[in-house]
Amino acid sequence: MKMIIVIIRPNRLSAVKEALTSNGFTGITVNAVKGCGSQRGTVERYRGSQYVVDLHDKLEIKVVVNDDLLEKATQIIIEAAKTGEFGDGKIFVLNVEEVIRIRTGEKGQAALETR
Repeated sequence: MKMIIVIIRPNRLSAVKEALTSNGFTGITVNAVKGCGSQRGTVERYRGSQYVVDLHDKLEIKVVVNDDLLEKATQIIIEAAKTGEFGDGKIFVLNVEEVIRIRTGEKGQAALETR
């Protein structure tokens, strides 16, 4: 199994969520985060003073999928999140050793299936 960690623009969440759920990927976790990368900082003005905003609001989405669904899931995310501008985000893929459903004790694929 793989965990996909995605960092995206907040305004792309509904598109990514809809694309994932309509393709059968129903279990997601979303966190509000701040970060920077290629997008760099911007200079803002507030009441006549300048300040640099170098950490941008982003969302982190986590999805766990079977190995054979990894390519499909990442393509769905890319298509839904992409604007073509700096700051579109990143996708990280990690190995998951085990998944256990707390309520039933089911493990592996059975723990991922929606019931």
